[in-house]
Amino acid sequence: MRTGMNRRKQILTLIFAAGAAGLPVLAQSYPPPQPQYPQQPAYGQQPPYGQQPPYYGQQPAYGPQAPTYPPQQLDAMVGRIALYPDPLLAQILTASTFPTQIPEADGWARAHAYLAPDAMARAIQEDGLPWDPSVLALLPFPTVLDMMAGDMAWTQDMGNAVLANRMAVMEAVQRQRALALNYGYLQSNAQIRVVNSPGAIEILPVDPAYVYVPVYNPYVVYARPRPGFAVTAAIGFGPRVVIGAFAPWGWGHSSFGWRDHSIIVNNRPWERTWANRQTYAHPYQAPRPPAADHRVEHHELREYHPPEHREERHEPERRDERDGRGR
Repeated sequence: MRTGMNRRKQILTLIFAAGAAGLPVLAQSYPPPQPQYPQQPAYGQQPPYGQQPPYYGQQPAYGPQAPTYPPQQLDAMVGRIALYPDPLLAQILTASTFPTQIPEADGWARAHAYLAPDAMARAIQEDGLPWDPSVLALLPFPTVLDMMAGDMAWTQDMGNAVLANRMAVMEAVQRQRALALNYGYLQSNAQIRVVNSPGAIEILPVDPAYVYVPVYNPYVVYARPRPGFAVTAAIGFGPRVVIGAFAPWGWGHSSFGWRDHSIIVNNRPWERTWANRQTYAHPYQAPRPPAADHRVEHHELREYHPPEHREERHEPERRDERDGRGR
């Protein structure tokens, strides 16, 4: 009897060991292998404002030949921003072509994030900030500038890719959006409206006066979800940002012509390329401040506290206190 019991225990032990040995294989089979999407760095890790190397009109040193990026690399490159609303994505792509301006702009944005939209717009004018308007357009979005400044290699590559082959970059965005849409992660909700038409997937703000910055993991939203996974929970949103006060820096109308591969900023095609990068100046409502070797800060600087990454709710009684302050 004891011999029979021992034999059964041995058999069960072997079965359990075989199952345990198979678990790593099962775990590795899902999700399917994906390109190595760059991870967004933690917010708030940049040096305080004033400690970044200053930028006053210099352009980065470019090589004589335009760089090339294969489609798989572009897919990985755009993954962290492909699901952003079109107006914000347009501003990020154009600003990335001025990478040397991003670190100091990030510091200014964090130090002034406490300002309401109208006050921040006045501060931009009063401080005579010397950066390109495409960079100024991102000052209401310190989390975005923090991401860009925290990964300057990515920002430099992104800008180079936009200048060298804007069409390929936009096609990569569409490929990533198609994955997220087909897997069920990308859906219309209270913050964004997803428009799936032939040849283009647009992501538009529900209310054009407000923009929400999406928060998501590229390793998740471009992979097939496991059974039972709540796909709608994969994309969250930070607090809304009121953009009306920033119309002089391209927020009057920013979008994409997806079919003709154009970026529209300030209601005009943005036509900066690798060939004309040293001379092209896009027209904006706000005049470009002259380059200067110094400037004076006119406003109080405060420590930046990044917002919680959560899905924004829409209680009417809380809207007034949040407008322009949850950045």
